[in-house]
Amino acid sequence: MASHFSSSLLPLSDHDYKLYNRMADKMQSLHQWFRVRWKIIYDVAASSQRPAGISIKNYLNLCLEFCENLETHHKIEEIRVFPYLATRMPAFANQDQLIKQHKVIHKGLERLESHVRNCLRGNADLRWNEIKDILDAFGTTLWEHLDDEVKELGAEQTRNYWSKEEMSRMPM
Repeated sequence: MASHFSSSLLPLSDHDYKLYNRMADKMQSLHQWFRVRWKIIYDVAASSQRPAGISIKNYLNLCLEFCENLETHHKIEEIRVFPYLATRMPAFANQDQLIKQHKVIHKGLERLESHVRNCLRGNADLRWNEIKDILDAFGTTLWEHLDDEVKELGAEQTRNYWSKEEMSRMPM
């Protein structure tokens, strides 16, 4: 049986590791949805060519869907998940890195959404380099954030703050 180690705690059995890592696994799955869509949006903007079969309107709507879903995801985290975790886990406290990252990402999403809506209304021309510049302004922070959250929710972190019984009842 494989075991997992923390620096000062006893090794976890595979079963316990899965229990303590459950939230990280769920977050990784959610984040994968954002990674896939980001890559499509970014690759189109960087290449200045939409793929065959995707109209400009569909591309712009994909951008909006990405913005709206990521905003909703962050609101749920900030209202329900982070406050609960912050009662014991310093990484989820209000002024921590994860919240700072949310703020940078939010500003980028607002810029992207505003630009895309203006393009859809005909108030702005679609310029691939403008979309790419907006994405570049927050992309590194977004990708770091997606990784950081999963790491902070991983078994080696959660086991330091929560019992197995508490982990089995976690709201996520």
